[in-house]
Amino acid sequence: MAKDPVRVLVTGAAGQIGYALVPMIARGVMLGTDQPVILHMLDIPPAAEALNGVKMELVDAAFPLLKGVVATTDAVEACTGVNVAVMVGGFPRKEGMERKDVMSKNVSIYKSQASALEKHAAPNCKVLVVANPANTNALILKEFAPSIPEKNITCLTRLDHNRALGQISERLSVQVSDVKNVIIWGNHSSSQYPDVNHATVTTPAGDKPVRELVADDAWLNSEFISTVQQRGAAIIKARKLSSALSAASSACDHIRDWVLGTPEGTFVSMGVYSDGSYNVPAGLIYSFPVTCKNGEWSIVQGLPIDEFSRKKLDLTAEELSEEKALAYSCLT
Repeated sequence: MAKDPVRVLVTGAAGQIGYALVPMIARGVMLGTDQPVILHMLDIPPAAEALNGVKMELVDAAFPLLKGVVATTDAVEACTGVNVAVMVGGFPRKEGMERKDVMSKNVSIYKSQASALEKHAAPNCKVLVVANPANTNALILKEFAPSIPEKNITCLTRLDHNRALGQISERLSVQVSDVKNVIIWGNHSSSQYPDVNHATVTTPAGDKPVRELVADDAWLNSEFISTVQQRGAAIIKARKLSSALSAASSACDHIRDWVLGTPEGTFVSMGVYSDGSYNVPAGLIYSFPVTCKNGEWSIVQGLPIDEFSRKKLDLTAEELSEEKALAYSCLT
């Protein structure tokens, strides 16, 4: 039996990440190669012509799974009936702008998109926020879409998670697919904590701890962490543009694992609404290790947290609490 198409919204669809993301969705990378999709693409009026060009290219690519395309600058039309929403559109920080300026622009964007999603999306729509500040944008969206279950609103830290996997793979000269269970804790910012204390590498002799194989705590506790934290800036320096294909690919990984489930014994990082696990303040969107099954994520519980890690978890939580306060001050 052919499956019914899933409607997937991408906001900011004419931008760099959107341009990398929509063909991946249309090819089945996000939801599986047997799942037809209808793409809903939203962008701002100045990008309408470029957005139409993306729609033309989607037609030209003749994707067998793509059953329809909605390309619009109207949020209501874009959000109507969507099952998955990937929120890539946001206001980027420009030179000379204060954090509060960026925050107030994004607060107003996410406030209006929250109400369009709440009124018009399909029930049980899964939301992934990619645009920065991703954790706090997701929190604002949650606040202004109270009827969307809080467990359905997440933000992207899978890019950081995949960056951490990549660094370990390069360091050990192993396949990245053999590395698992790194964790990104906290904010999708340079305060995040990439943690390898629970990570393993599959070897011919079974799974071995990353720490044991790397055998260099000084590197793991400093350079490794800062490389992952600063990787976005390094890409901008090299490309003169921000990460796009890696962000798009990670967004597909995030949704795919959420919808289709994580492999047995593997956890991934997702920015989710904190319930107080690991003594992280409740009411923040914070990146945790999670497993997914039957379309639901669960925070992995009971992992031992050493003193070094505890400080890092608390530091990134403090930054998120400050961002939350700043965002709320923009609302008043």
